[in-house]
Amino acid sequence: MNADDIARILASHALWDTMQAGGARAVLRGADLREADLVGAHLGGADLSNADLRGADLAGADLSGADLSGADFRFADLTGAILHGADLTGADLRGVDLSGAYLEGASLQRAQVSPRRAGYV
Repeated sequence: MNADDIARILASHALWDTMQAGGARAVLRGADLREADLVGAHLGGADLSNADLRGADLAGADLSGADLSGADFRFADLTGAILHGADLTGADLRGVDLSGAYLEGASLQRAQVSPRRAGYV
């Protein structure tokens, strides 16, 4: 998925989120978003289940209420991300930077978590 595709999906999701005509919920189930620049993205309520987000930059992103189950976030940057009520069931969060992330109400059942290290595989 290229930057233009992502921008188009984010714009449509923003319309959906504010209940405006022409909007559609972002469904990125299983999408390859490795190393994507999603800084500050508004993806509240989006479906990113089983997405590959290894090394993605999601600093400050709003992922509240998003379906992130089974997603691979290894070595992603989630600093300051809003994950309130997000479903992270079975997500791979090894090496993820969660500094300042808001996780209240998030489901972390069966999620894999370990400290951040330099580089990723």
